[in-house]
Amino acid sequence: MLDLYKLDIFVTVYQAGSFSAAADRLLMTQSAVSQHIQALEAALGTTLFERHRRGITPTDAGKKLHEYAQAILKLVAEAENAVANVEGLTTGQVVIGASPGVSFYLLPDWIQSFRAHHPNLTVSLRTDITPQIVSQVRARRIDLGIVEGELSASEREQINVAPLQAFDQFVVVGRKHPWWGREHVSIDAIDGQSLITRQPHSQTRLWLEAVLLEHSVQPRIAAEFDHLESIKRAV
Repeated sequence: MLDLYKLDIFVTVYQAGSFSAAADRLLMTQSAVSQHIQALEAALGTTLFERHRRGITPTDAGKKLHEYAQAILKLVAEAENAVANVEGLTTGQVVIGASPGVSFYLLPDWIQSFRAHHPNLTVSLRTDITPQIVSQVRARRIDLGIVEGELSASEREQINVAPLQAFDQFVVVGRKHPWWGREHVSIDAIDGQSLITRQPHSQTRLWLEAVLLEHSVQPRIAAEFDHLESIKRAV
């Protein structure tokens, strides 16, 4: 019997055009992706990709499997949605993944409102950085992901994305800082300042770096934390 997880990986490899590109999209190692494809080839008794220095080329069998794999994965998603609709979200468990800011500041109120409408549902929350949440949604390890910032084109593949809410970003300073009491600080004023920020690869950090680069502003990174509350306490 075909493994749906391996089929999902196969489709990603097929569309990415290489094992390394697929590994980046799936947040897996290249060797792990290769092993899954080899296992799928062994199960089917045929070669799905021709390997060469410049990447991979799907065989005729690979092209045919890709057609069916897309149809199978789509049908599975439709079946899951149909069953959920029949159940009417009356019982069971919903697993939600969220980035740290969303998890701490927004989800408690949202979950309380959700539970008021669905009292017999259990909500399980997992907190992680955005790329990991996207990966878990794609792998169907969580039902829903709520994250901050924009997703890249590759992150949007094979998942549905919808904007929920927009938020302002703020500069936080201590009482002894010269900016204490100001209502506005220009982006240029941050140049050369000591900055405490989120850890690398978090969506907030990526957004901040893009804004600073756009304005040619270079602060000094004094510390990095994985949670906004930790940043506020460190100021």
